[in-house]
Amino acid sequence: MYRQVLLAGCRCVELDCWDGRGEDQEPIITHGKAMCTDILFRDVIYAIRDTAFVTSDYPVILSFENHCSKKQQRKLAKYCEEIFEDLLLQRPLDSVPLEKNVALPSPNQLRRKILIKNKRLKPEVEKQQLEMLVQGKEKAILEENVASEDQELAADLSPTVIKQDDLDAHPENEVAVDDLLSSKQPSLKLTDKKLESSTVVDAISRIDVHDTLTAEVEAMLLNQYHYTAATTNIHPWLSTLVNYTQPIKFEGFDVAKANECHFHMSSFNESVALGHLKQGATEFVNYNKRQMSRIYPRGGRVDSSNYMPQIFWNAGCQMVALNFQTPDLAMQLNQGKFEYNNNCGYLLKPDFMRRSDRIFDPFSESPVDGVIAAHCSVQVISGQFLSDKKVGTYVEVDMYGLPTDTIRKEFRTRTVPNNGLNPVYYAEAFVFRKVVLPDLAVFRIAVYEETGKLIGQRILPLDGLQAGYRHISLRTEGNFPLSLPTVFCRISLKTYVPQGFGDFVDALSLPIHAVKRARQVTGIDENDVGEVQPTLVKVATETSETGASATLNNTHVTERTVSVISLPQTPNATFTLERKDRREEVSFEPITTEVLRNDKQFVKLIKKQQKDLESVTKHHDKEKSQLQKQHCMVIDKMVAAHEKERLVHERLVVERQAEKNSKPKRSDGCSYDFKPDPEQVLQSAVAQHKEKVKELIAEQTKEWTEMVTRHLAEVYDLKKAHFHQQMELLKQLMTEMQTAQQKDLEFRHERDMKDIKAKQAKQSMESVKSLHGDKGIKNKAERERRVREINANNMKKFVEERRRQDNRQIQSREILVKTHQEQMDLLLNEMTKELEEMEMTYEEEKLALKPETVI
Repeated sequence: MYRQVLLAGCRCVELDCWDGRGEDQEPIITHGKAMCTDILFRDVIYAIRDTAFVTSDYPVILSFENHCSKKQQRKLAKYCEEIFEDLLLQRPLDSVPLEKNVALPSPNQLRRKILIKNKRLKPEVEKQQLEMLVQGKEKAILEENVASEDQELAADLSPTVIKQDDLDAHPENEVAVDDLLSSKQPSLKLTDKKLESSTVVDAISRIDVHDTLTAEVEAMLLNQYHYTAATTNIHPWLSTLVNYTQPIKFEGFDVAKANECHFHMSSFNESVALGHLKQGATEFVNYNKRQMSRIYPRGGRVDSSNYMPQIFWNAGCQMVALNFQTPDLAMQLNQGKFEYNNNCGYLLKPDFMRRSDRIFDPFSESPVDGVIAAHCSVQVISGQFLSDKKVGTYVEVDMYGLPTDTIRKEFRTRTVPNNGLNPVYYAEAFVFRKVVLPDLAVFRIAVYEETGKLIGQRILPLDGLQAGYRHISLRTEGNFPLSLPTVFCRISLKTYVPQGFGDFVDALSLPIHAVKRARQVTGIDENDVGEVQPTLVKVATETSETGASATLNNTHVTERTVSVISLPQTPNATFTLERKDRREEVSFEPITTEVLRNDKQFVKLIKKQQKDLESVTKHHDKEKSQLQKQHCMVIDKMVAAHEKERLVHERLVVERQAEKNSKPKRSDGCSYDFKPDPEQVLQSAVAQHKEKVKELIAEQTKEWTEMVTRHLAEVYDLKKAHFHQQMELLKQLMTEMQTAQQKDLEFRHERDMKDIKAKQAKQSMESVKSLHGDKGIKNKAERERRVREINANNMKKFVEERRRQDNRQIQSREILVKTHQEQMDLLLNEMTKELEEMEMTYEEEKLALKPETVI
């Protein structure tokens, strides 16, 4: 079996290693505890050496499932080194060290090399035990327990203390076979036939049954089966042979990304791998960009059946292990897919599954960025030399790839009865309208007898097909070539064009034909088209100069001669050029100070403030009047007193003058009068009177000035308080108006979104309705697939339209917020200027109260 699979191009095989039970104690290969034939490990190594690089020179990976004791692990390492010699990769390449962030070497760098995948010790433990081995302390190494040397590695597989039963490959030989089967199944019996197979072969393979195995017996055998995990008690010699394929326990995609150890790999059974795909498909793809993963069948496949590998190829899993001894559909897909690359055993993954800057979802139904979807149609015409019997035959055509590309059991020709030599089917073309990812898709054609027996099949990658009439040679279910049987068919390969864009693509591919067709539609004759003088148009073109290290883009202006043809405009042409969807531009009335001052609340506040100001003004006027009356009374009293005193002094002056005139004069003409002169007294009294009046007026003026200043301050404080009230109210009114505009904007957005949703729902219903009325769709699966495609396209278009509407809403909101902020700033600036003017007027009035001269 090992020779067969390696000659078939397989590059990764599993070796289930156990301790031998013979006298020579040679390690054996068998499927432990499953009643399988034992093969010497040494013989398998010789077979691998002889056939590993016959079909391909690319590297072979030996996956050890190691159940051996340390003593026999030493033999494993010894046989590998002695038999493989230079073919064994014993240490990593100098250019690709085992370090973090270092990518794995390419298969071309490892040509004619055999890699071993086995648990490896920690570096410090491996170094310590190698030193003990050199010092001749191998006995101590063999007796050392795994728990003391590598507790973390032991915890990965949760092994218990190694017992002798776990090292025994076939403990079932010690149990009576009759105890395994129920007494209700007398038709079951064991045969002495041995199976020479080292892959997963179960107890069912050794049971000779005339009927199919019942579910009860299958469940009973599953309950009797006991699997023992591989040992983690690794011999240091065997550990040193592991390099680029170091298996570790999978702890999560985040942990693997943080570690960045490309030489670490993990194995998953199909159920666990499907769980990871379901939970994080893109993370699984990114994981496979850095390091390798291996998928293997779950233990419940007791009949050695295989799972479908395509879903794991879609995720980029490098090693998808299958049971080679079962030639089912999964194995046919595997052999057909890897046969394409010259059967070398390796295929290069697409670019988007290798680059770290690309994101790929294997369950996506939309085309991948940078990958053009394909359109494939296959018409089965006839068959040649299908069978030497007169049997009815029919042909099935399937497609395998991404889940959205996979089409099975849908396309089948009619059955041609009693003609296995040259049946003519001439069926309608089987159309695969949209193949999202042609790089991962494979095409399968299979011929069956009318009883359902497979005559022949062929699996071909879609990107390897050639269009035209082709004779496809068939293979057996084991993928062995059939000499004569072929199927004659017509294959058509095109680029996928979405529905409604066919005329546009045809116009781009054949522009001259499209122009002629447009002239025919518009009724324009070529003779009616006059010659037009070429027009010199300056066109800015970009030229690029590509160098070894950089690309320089230089822009220059050149003159090109462009012929301009004037065609008459038709209503249809004008309609197509017009915008179908004219959105209402968002516009709001500007919120100015005048608008705010005309608001009812502001007008009401102004009236109230005017009343308050009038009340204060009346109080001030009353106080002024009272003070003025008081001052006038004081002055009148003082004037009356002074006037009375002046009259008294004037009368005294008159009397004094009369008295003076009545007295006789002396002989010397002198008169002696020692009394004060009344005139002088009068003048002195008048002067004193004036001085008192001045003092009184000065005192009254000071009192009046103080009162007016106090009145002015009170009015100013009141006006200032009123101003702040007005400013707060204006700010409040502006905020309310701005909030109303924002709510109006949101309302418009919600209204537009409702209109868009209603339009989209109507369009979706019309699309599905038209699809259900399409008579060209003949089966339910194709109609459902078309419905999914239309829904996916509509969803993408609808989401894009809603995204554009959201972007317009965001832009409108940003513009409105910016406008509102500018309006608020303008209002604050205006109010600040008014406050400054008020303060300046108050200071001028204060200065006006100061007298310029002193009376």
